[in-house]
Amino acid sequence: MRLTSFTDYTLRTLLYLSAHRDRLVTIQDIADVHAISKNHLMKVVYQLGQSGLVETVRGRNGGLRLGREPKDINIGQLIRDTETDFYMAECFDRDHNTCPLTGDCRLKSALGQATRAYLDVLDRLTLQDMLPGAAPSAEGVPVILQRRP
Repeated sequence: MRLTSFTDYTLRTLLYLSAHRDRLVTIQDIADVHAISKNHLMKVVYQLGQSGLVETVRGRNGGLRLGREPKDINIGQLIRDTETDFYMAECFDRDHNTCPLTGDCRLKSALGQATRAYLDVLDRLTLQDMLPGAAPSAEGVPVILQRRP
C-alpha cells in the first residue's frame, strides 16, 4: 500500500507544526523544508484547517499552528480521512471489477485482512508517537524486506 502525496504532505505538515509549537509557521516554511509544492501544500493546509487539526492566523504576521494536541491526533483516523480508497486490487472496486477469478479467489480476503492489520497498527499511534524523542512502542521495530535468492 502506498500513501498518496496528499496524505504524505498532511503528515509532514502536522509533524512540522508539532516540532515548532513555539511559533507560527508559514506554508512557505513547510514547503521549503520538505521541497514540496507550495500550491499543493495550500490545499492540504486548507483541509487541515477545515477539520480543526490546524489553526490559521491571518495577517502580516500570520501563520499556522496545531489546532489539537499531538496526543489527540490519531494516525489511523488521519490516514482514513486523507486517503481516497483502500482498494488493494481491482476486485475491491465493485463498479470496475473485471477479474474473472473473483468468485473463486481467496486473494481478496487475504488483502482485506492485511489492510485491516495495517490500519490497526496506525490506530494505535498518535502524532505524539511520531515526534523525535517519543518513547518507541513495543511494535516499533522496523520491518526489513529482502528478496529471496
